[in-house]
Amino acid sequence: MNWMQPNVVQAATARLAVSALLAVILAMPAKAGDRALIDYVGFSEDFRYFAFEEFGIQDGSGFAYSNLYVVDLRTDSWVVGTPVRVQAESEETSLSAVRAQVADQAASHIEGFSIDVPIEIAALIGDGVPDSEAKALSFGAPGYLPGTVAGDYTLELSTFPATATSPCAEWFSVAPLGYQLTITDSGSTRLIYRDQNLPRSRGCPTEYRIHSVVMPFQGAILSNAVAIVSVYPGGFEGPDRRFLAVPLGL
Repeated sequence: MNWMQPNVVQAATARLAVSALLAVILAMPAKAGDRALIDYVGFSEDFRYFAFEEFGIQDGSGFAYSNLYVVDLRTDSWVVGTPVRVQAESEETSLSAVRAQVADQAASHIEGFSIDVPIEIAALIGDGVPDSEAKALSFGAPGYLPGTVAGDYTLELSTFPATATSPCAEWFSVAPLGYQLTITDSGSTRLIYRDQNLPRSRGCPTEYRIHSVVMPFQGAILSNAVAIVSVYPGGFEGPDRRFLAVPLGL
């Protein structure tokens, strides 16, 4: 029987190990940008105001951040003094600490607008749903019995080239996108929202996705509903994910 020399065996083993490692790395999804998460704070007692928080770890710096928004659903605008934004100045500051700071700074807004009504998630396209473009979502108001809903609505989202305040071509070599949201009820479709010129706060979006539809507890009707749209502006290492709240009752 012929035996391989020890150094030959070691070299062959090393090559196999490297090949296996490369296969694992290539199979892993690329990490670029940061994907903010969302926490629904709630609605005001009169269902006029809606608050939510987006938070995560910033790409590039690795610093934690949190932004808390209070939206006037009648005017489709942020209330004065919001969003409340906090970003850590080092990696030593934890995400939980940053979120606690935002909650503390936003407390006067939450209390002042009586935002203490929990939300109901009428429909959701989770981040782990495969092969979903998230451009349409059917929903109704949650009923008491399992599987029962009131109403039969379909949200549809489309995108188009838009004009941004930011120099997107210079910064990211991309043409920014705006979005349009429509809702269909019993065969009748109406426009919910359509971008004109993009606000500076939007940055340079390259994609939009429907995330969810939420309603206030014990006020779950379409006129009180809010659509949550994921927006992906350019970031330091790639597109970042942020959120937009769109009132459906206007």
